Amino acid sequence: MINMDSLLTDYVLFDLETTGLSTENDQVVEISALKVTGGEVTEEFSTLVNPGMHIPYQASCINGITDDMVKDAPDMEQALKDFISFIGNSVLIGHNIKRFDLGFIRRDAVRFFGKQIKNDYIDTLPLSRRYLPDMPSHSLGALAEHYDVSYEGAHRALADCHINKQVYDCLKQEIENPSDSAKQVKTCPLCGNVMKKRNGKYGEFWGCASFPDCRFTSDCR
Repeated sequence: MINMDSLLTDYVLFDLETTGLSTENDQVVEISALKVTGGEVTEEFSTLVNPGMHIPYQASCINGITDDMVKDAPDMEQALKDFISFIGNSVLIGHNIKRFDLGFIRRDAVRFFGKQIKNDYIDTLPLSRRYLPDMPSHSLGALAEHYDVSYEGAHRALADCHINKQVYDCLKQEIENPSDSAKQVKTCPLCGNVMKKRNGKYGEFWGCASFPDCRFTSDCR
């Protein structure tokens, strides 16, 4: 992950839809991405994916993708090959990609191609927590509502990409002109995520919210 405060104008923003939340047992059913150059969308990538398994009813209720829709879609090996070609070495951006989307992409890149996806990335979820600390929720829907961004078509990957792109543009303005509350947020010097007060064996301490990926701590004095 690169510095969250980077004001990027060239990047690829992506989103997945899946059969569920587990990177161990679930599969991808849709991949979409936007190539952004100079702050403007210059290219789109979007494909349904045949997951090789039944799509659970609960997942279909959220994303609207059914078994019938994906029966003639490419499998993940082909879809991922095309996606990797699309992103190249670009910085990746997405919402909650660190804990979710990148897990599926990295798992399947190793599974099918024996390679690591090493692109730098920015996750707009911790970015929003840092610069909008007073919001009760930092979901993409809550951020879209906060910035008056249309949420129409949400939970399909390409629509979520376009929503997230607008949200990221707004968050960049927060970075340039942070609120008073944002200025009070304690951030991790290693990864840039917010620090949270935690209780340990010897009392309170500051711990990075990215734990266990980042293990930076400091005392509360």
